Amino acid sequence: MNLHEYQAKRLFAEKGVPIPPGEVAMSPAEVREIARELGGKVVVKAQVLTGGRGKAGGVKLASTPDEAQKYAGQILGMDIKGLRVRRVLIDQQAPGIEQEIYLAVLIDRGRRLPMIMASAAGGMDIEEVADKTPDKIVTSHIDPTLGVRSYQSTYIASQIDLPRNLWRDFHNIVVGLYECFKSNDASLCEVNPLVITGEGKLLAVDGKMSIDDNALARQPRLAEMRDISDEPVSEKEARLAGINFIQLDGNIGCMVNGAGLAMTTMDIIKLFGGDPANFLDIGGGAKAEQVATAIRLILSDPKVEAILINIFGGITRGDEVAKGIIQALDEVQTDIPMVVRLAGTNAEEGMAILADAEMETAVTLSDAARKAVAAVGGAR
Repeated sequence: MNLHEYQAKRLFAEKGVPIPPGEVAMSPAEVREIARELGGKVVVKAQVLTGGRGKAGGVKLASTPDEAQKYAGQILGMDIKGLRVRRVLIDQQAPGIEQEIYLAVLIDRGRRLPMIMASAAGGMDIEEVADKTPDKIVTSHIDPTLGVRSYQSTYIASQIDLPRNLWRDFHNIVVGLYECFKSNDASLCEVNPLVITGEGKLLAVDGKMSIDDNALARQPRLAEMRDISDEPVSEKEARLAGINFIQLDGNIGCMVNGAGLAMTTMDIIKLFGGDPANFLDIGGGAKAEQVATAIRLILSDPKVEAILINIFGGITRGDEVAKGIIQALDEVQTDIPMVVRLAGTNAEEGMAILADAEMETAVTLSDAARKAVAAVGGAR
């Protein structure tokens, strides 16, 4: 789950990371009042869950409350990468910017450790920096039993040429960012840029934060921060049903149990010349109701021309899956072809149920993928 900039920065501030004074507004009139209270010179920033806001015209510097109101009128309601701007953050302008730094705490999945990442090339897309000037990126892994040590922040500060008089403040910011990362079950806490102001202070003028969805059960405050205004209806329904679902651009719908098996299924479809329309993992132990919901979600996509169902039963029973398929087809009438491959627990019982319903089945995943690709007219 991603948070808006204003949400992320408020969480940073709780751990001592310095941020500019600011408030969120949903109308130009509110923006004018906030700008007046902040002294007039403010930044008007679109709050949408995507990058590239500045390039799209969603970030404006205003010198007066009237100018801030004018910019808010232009930004509110605009479309940025398919997302409509419904609110803006009004931040007090930093008193001059001497240097911009990239700073983040994230998970290094290869090492299975949290990691500090920093770069003197702040303000740019970190992917672009990594591609063009990887030598400008500095990293240091964190031992969770020890936390951030001073030698780590000192090493990073020296490598990004941070003035020595700011090293102590930088250490405190890194520690605060890691504490925010840890206490909120985050997978990413990013400040881009962390600036050195004209007054010689460090200030986090932007913020990004991603939360591990699996931890939301113990983070009710964060769960309430989820912005569902631009969430696809199908993905919202899937989340509420406990199904992992991501819509893609292809025409072969996929229903699978297990993330790894789902990725393999999508790869096999591509291997035989097809295009998956979604990633859908019904998880272990799915009951007939969840299976029916999954099929309804797939069929809600008008691009879908065939469905491949690939279930390897462990705690998920093949007969339950088969019952769910029949239940879904009773509720949603469709002539879209389906291919079902069942293996594992109660697979024979499930295949018998499907045979009675005259469903197309397959013994192997390769056979199922070939049949699904053929059903949409073959490889593209």
